[in-house]
Amino acid sequence: MLNKNSWIPHSEDTHFSIHNLPFGIFSVGSNQKRVGIAIGEQIVDMAVVSALELFKDQPIDQQVFKEDTLNSFIALGKPITNEVRIKVQNWLMEDQSPLKEHEHILIDQSAATLHMPIHIGDYTDFYSSLEHATNVGKMFRGPENPLLPNWKHLPVGYHGRASSIVESGIPIHRPTGQVLPKEASSPEFHASSQLDFELEMAFVIGKENRLGQPVSLADAENHIFGMVLFNDWSARDIQKWEYVPLGPFLGKSFASSISPWIVTMEALDPFRVKGPVQEPQVLPYLQFQGPYNFDIGLKVSLTPPEGNDNILCTTNFKHMYWNMAQQLAHHTVNGCNLRVGDLMASGTISGPEPKNYGSMLELSWGGTKPIILDDGMERTFVENYDTITLYGLAEKPGIKVGFGETRTKILPTIYG
Repeated sequence: MLNKNSWIPHSEDTHFSIHNLPFGIFSVGSNQKRVGIAIGEQIVDMAVVSALELFKDQPIDQQVFKEDTLNSFIALGKPITNEVRIKVQNWLMEDQSPLKEHEHILIDQSAATLHMPIHIGDYTDFYSSLEHATNVGKMFRGPENPLLPNWKHLPVGYHGRASSIVESGIPIHRPTGQVLPKEASSPEFHASSQLDFELEMAFVIGKENRLGQPVSLADAENHIFGMVLFNDWSARDIQKWEYVPLGPFLGKSFASSISPWIVTMEALDPFRVKGPVQEPQVLPYLQFQGPYNFDIGLKVSLTPPEGNDNILCTTNFKHMYWNMAQQLAHHTVNGCNLRVGDLMASGTISGPEPKNYGSMLELSWGGTKPIILDDGMERTFVENYDTITLYGLAEKPGIKVGFGETRTKILPTIYG
């Protein structure tokens, strides 16, 4: 097992250990946004590091560390971005580190503002948890045949709205739209009363493919830079009325939330595990061997106005039926071209037990089983001024690699 220590003091419980070193975009005061690496409670200012010409042996333009998104840096390719991360990792452990001589390289996270880490050109949301798809199918179609005929043959997905994805800390307004009340024959127009979170993770595309050129499953992970936490907000009542025949639209496009630090796939490599057995056997372009899932613990809390955090669910990314490599291979098998910064979300992550359900829809079973909070209040869906927080942490003896959190408060609708 790796045993690495940094000369930067930090808690043993930090999500941002020397094993992690995720990339993000930050600013301090009125200074420009720029690239940083998280270590404990600090940020390594990569614009300052590059100005010291510590990367002069690599073909890196210093400007990539001064930009307000990570896209240009990611586009350098894994051979370079991995080397940058490894160099910083070594410098943060060396007694004679060149970084020790420059205190202004380190910024307290508490003094910084974190920003959207990437420019997202396109966003796709998948539907890859067997437990979640089964639960939803039981509620909407009955327990006999909860899964649609195609579900175990391909990673179901839809093209989402990139423009309404926001970073952690940005509040969102309750959406308004058409809803069909029970027993009614025509819809009404009002604010959603069934606002829901969806506990997801998402991966960032780090390498492009040409239009008409599929990415094989074996090559898929070469196109994935790293991962973030992702909350795909859903207005269940709006979605239920609109989704036939073309799928999600206004019930999803009003907002999604992501965590600010992108954890690299190299940092997650120690947490590889085998996923569920896929039966029936999938078509050849989706077949794989080896551990393509990742053991990442996840949880969600709800904080009511002036209340305490209530843990609603705990689950794990390892439960996913369709893995990321399969999702990417299927996404491009028709020749679809991906671009650096595109985001691919997993779909709601649920597990085998009720405490593992990754949405209010499942936790309250469509609103029929209210959730009792610590103060005695009830919830079936998310109410105004509630705050939903997602957490993610992969850990094993000697290693912790975390994602921090994605925290979002719900505000009332602004319509009218």
